[in-house]
Amino acid sequence: MPSTTGRRRRRDTPPPRTGSSEAEVLRGFLDYLRASIAAKVDGAPEPQVRTAMVPSGTNLIGLLNHLTHVERSLFLGDEVTDWQATFKTVAGVPEVVAGYREAVDRANEVLDGCTDLAAPLPRPRPGRPAPSVRWALTHMIEETGRHAGHADILRELVDGTTGR
Repeated sequence: MPSTTGRRRRRDTPPPRTGSSEAEVLRGFLDYLRASIAAKVDGAPEPQVRTAMVPSGTNLIGLLNHLTHVERSLFLGDEVTDWQATFKTVAGVPEVVAGYREAVDRANEVLDGCTDLAAPLPRPRPGRPAPSVRWALTHMIEETGRHAGHADILRELVDGTTGR
């Protein structure tokens, strides 16, 4: 466990200022959380970034890899057959962070074309009903926020870095 003298404190980023529409608020908070978790993993040292720091086996890079798969599944229609496997990766930190950012960019391209939050999310999954855009945004906020909280704790355990 890192010593308290070696701790680095990042400046906290306040919640986003968004427009007043429901879509602007939902997308603003989702992008805020996405940036927060990517920053938690970016620059984290190897091999600690993939070392299980809690009894469940959860590790920092695995959280971001998992969220990459959730983004791609929900917004791009990728099929995931083993969700537990998405928490593991052999790729390095720069590759996982870049993959996550690419998935977020592609998801945002899909969302840019969505004008009705009640409409089903457009995605290429024939025969499987898509959730509403509102549901998908709300779920992704919940999923990303939950794992960003885990990442806060894991990053502090890895090298003492705190803040968002």
